[in-house]
Amino acid sequence: MSLNEQLSRRRFLRQSFAFSALAGLGALPLLADSKRAGSSVGGSRLLMIGDWGYENFEAQTRVAKAMQGYVAAQGFKAEALFMLGDNWYGPLPEGVKDKRWQTQFEEMYPKSAFDCPAYAIPGNHDYQRMPESKVAAELEYAKTGRTRWTMPSHWYSFTFPVKKPLVTVIALDSNMPSAEGKWDRGTDFTLKPEQAADQLAWLKTELEKPRTTPFTIAMGHHPIFSNGPHGDHKVLIRDWEPLLKEHKVHMYLAGHDHDMQHLEFEGHPTSFVLSGGGGADLYNLKIQSDQRGPMAQRVYGFSDLEVTAEMLTLRHLDEQGRLIHAFTKKPDGAVAIIT
Repeated sequence: MSLNEQLSRRRFLRQSFAFSALAGLGALPLLADSKRAGSSVGGSRLLMIGDWGYENFEAQTRVAKAMQGYVAAQGFKAEALFMLGDNWYGPLPEGVKDKRWQTQFEEMYPKSAFDCPAYAIPGNHDYQRMPESKVAAELEYAKTGRTRWTMPSHWYSFTFPVKKPLVTVIALDSNMPSAEGKWDRGTDFTLKPEQAADQLAWLKTELEKPRTTPFTIAMGHHPIFSNGPHGDHKVLIRDWEPLLKEHKVHMYLAGHDHDMQHLEFEGHPTSFVLSGGGGADLYNLKIQSDQRGPMAQRVYGFSDLEVTAEMLTLRHLDEQGRLIHAFTKKPDGAVAIIT
């Protein structure tokens, strides 16, 4: 039985209120340039954004500048970027040669500020033919050898940081065919059912491998659980959520809903993190964080993940680089809300 079937509304509310109460104790300053709010204990750092490649890139530009300012103010080197899907809204007519690669990726997140791999996964807008598949162009762009864009296949795994890894990251393609198996809707399409089955078998194999790092993180564009308008994902709840729970995956990272979230569920080892404020138009929440949380906010922004052998620290920042939420997670799964 899946988590969605096991947990009642009452248990969701009880857990959410418990985390809301924790969040109210000893909250940190809101400004991210506060040494206390953004302090590092020598861990490796990465930044993540989802839903960023919007055709009107005014908001994307603000978020990207905030990311650069944040890294500079905090005085750390980002060792990776996680690009959580919906990398390209609208046409990418020239494929790997399209000018948008320069204006909205290479220059938007410049190497001078982010001299590191940019690990990417496809979102639903990448699965559009305009007139050709944008996800095919993304896979091809990664092969050019002259870019930080890293997307070796539809799904893949890697470890972070490169030297002395502490996290095993499983990067997934969450573009699932419908529960009835439909995958092609003309301009929009998804993985074929046989591809989804292949990925699921691969995911099981990856999770069954002996752990070589203290932490395991999975990421896919679509959230498994979301307080935003897209809501909880029935297919991912059926296929992926039980595996995350069984293998005690520490975090699941996603985008898709254009907001920032952190959801915890009673008895579940996985923290569900949504960072979808990279630049596309914002969505209104369907479920507020006082109903299911500890955090959900309609805001542009990005996320900072700090990794040490003892702890993961996840920070959500807004489009001005101000800290709006943070929590820690230990190898044994213990979660503490910072703010």
